[in-house]
Amino acid sequence: MNFIKKIVDKNFDELVHLQFQKFSKGTFKNRAVFKVKKNKNKFTINSTGEFINEFVRAMAEKLGSEKTQMTGAVIATSDLTGKLDFKEKKQFQGVKRYLIDTEMSGDDAIKLLNDFPKAICALSFEVGTDKLKVKPKAPKMGVPGKNGELPKTDACKLITTDASIGESFLFEKKDFKSAEVNHTFFIEKVVMPDTDEEDFAKIRELAKKQGTITRVTKIDDVEDSKEYKFIA
Repeated sequence: MNFIKKIVDKNFDELVHLQFQKFSKGTFKNRAVFKVKKNKNKFTINSTGEFINEFVRAMAEKLGSEKTQMTGAVIATSDLTGKLDFKEKKQFQGVKRYLIDTEMSGDDAIKLLNDFPKAICALSFEVGTDKLKVKPKAPKMGVPGKNGELPKTDACKLITTDASIGESFLFEKKDFKSAEVNHTFFIEKVVMPDTDEEDFAKIRELAKKQGTITRVTKIDDVEDSKEYKFIA
């Protein structure tokens, strides 16, 4: 289940918290944008970078202990040398890309996500007929397209027949052909933790963000919007 659906269901777990760690108070438009097409029982989802780790986790859970070839990059600002097996390391303006091209199990990929929760695990691989393709570079998020259009939804693409994944993205309507969805995050308050921690950087990480998400949908050319409160 993706973090937007978790917010709708009021399931504010640690993975939802991670999505909002980097935000301050303010209004953040053009976030978590995706397009989805449905053909019979097949969903094709193209999205911005907020969903990369969630796609990888969902596919890795399906793969389990079985192995498959995974390619792509682990993208981080911290130095993961010695902590991660990688083919090549590239760096630009403080962002490091650790290139991956190896056989891994789903359990291995989940461990990677858990060990480096702040990194972007931009991995491409297949599980049965399901296919995940992720660009192996740092995604641009919150950047509008030309002439005020929505951002490009080209950071990752998932083709799946798993209805639980497809319907967690578009939960408003089961029978549809195509949809576009974008979100605006309104962070109204930073809730500081009650802790004895003295490291301010760690305190900031523990702080929760309180606010509202506006979800704008266009399903088969019918537009709608809804608001959801959250604290995560």
